[in-house]
Amino acid sequence: MSSDIPASPYADLPAAAFWRSAVVEGDATAAAALHRPRFALTSDTPILTAGSCFAQHIHRHLTALGWAVVNAEPGPDMLPPRVAQRYGYGVYSARYGNVYTVRQWVELIEEAMAPTSPAPIIWQHAGRYYDALRPGVEPEGLDSAAEVAQSRAAHLSALRTALAEAACVVFTLGLTESWVDTATGRTLPTAPGTLAGDMARNPAHFVNLGYEDVLADLNRMRQLVRAINPDMTLLLTVSPVPLTATATGGHVVQASTLSKAILRAACDAMQRAHADVDYFPSYEIITTPALGGPFFARNLRSPSDAGVARVMQAFLHSYGAGQAVAPVPRDTDTGSDWDAVCEEMLLDAFAR
Repeated sequence: MSSDIPASPYADLPAAAFWRSAVVEGDATAAAALHRPRFALTSDTPILTAGSCFAQHIHRHLTALGWAVVNAEPGPDMLPPRVAQRYGYGVYSARYGNVYTVRQWVELIEEAMAPTSPAPIIWQHAGRYYDALRPGVEPEGLDSAAEVAQSRAAHLSALRTALAEAACVVFTLGLTESWVDTATGRTLPTAPGTLAGDMARNPAHFVNLGYEDVLADLNRMRQLVRAINPDMTLLLTVSPVPLTATATGGHVVQASTLSKAILRAACDAMQRAHADVDYFPSYEIITTPALGGPFFARNLRSPSDAGVARVMQAFLHSYGAGQAVAPVPRDTDTGSDWDAVCEEMLLDAFAR
């Protein structure tokens, strides 16, 4: 090449910057090379896990590997693992169930840290009582509204403990679509009538959060957790699980693509703005065909075991010093594989 031609700014970029060398000619470690950590995490770092149902895989694997995953709300002794999981024990660092939107998580932290807590939002179904902000953790409901209030108070206390113990919050962003309780303005994990409650007695309205909304909520989350621990770090991921259904009136594929794009862009903005915030590419590993995927089960939604293993291999490559991926725990009663608990999947039942 003539010396008169200026050098291209691409001339000295590493192999990872080019699709051919990084993907087409990449080897089995290509997924692991996707992430360069911005801060250190080790197996001794107290990690708090929360978010949408994909975050359960991260919690489960790191716990099985003996990492210092916070568990501030453990289940009763001798409770079979499958039963414990069904009632929200050991699924996340506290028994809040799936938290599909950042806004729901922010509101939960604000409630836990407030001097006084508002009265719980209580749904009913078949004579049983449910905490509307985590209806899935008591699948059979409770005997009374008073019992729901008592359970929620204990849960908020456990969440305060979890936040105080944690040095890093690993949060998986799942959705932008949400339902808001009309009476209180609280963001719900699911619409009334899906698990319990109904629109007539528990009116709620649909909200689809935009990029500015999600970014503002992420900044508020950072502000809240760093008020508890000024050295707290945030590791964000985006769930690769598509929407089960959309309430926008449009096609579910377009709604899902838009939702994930908004979440991913907001994570990028946070990562660029704050040295204590990082993004881990779970979404890219599961969904990108060039990395061997997409890694989905037959329903084309749930990440396959191979996909989850690929994500965790990449995570441990970044943070675990070559530690092997934990085996999938088995239920000792049924011998069945562990499955993520995901209320959103119940929306399939309402398809005509």
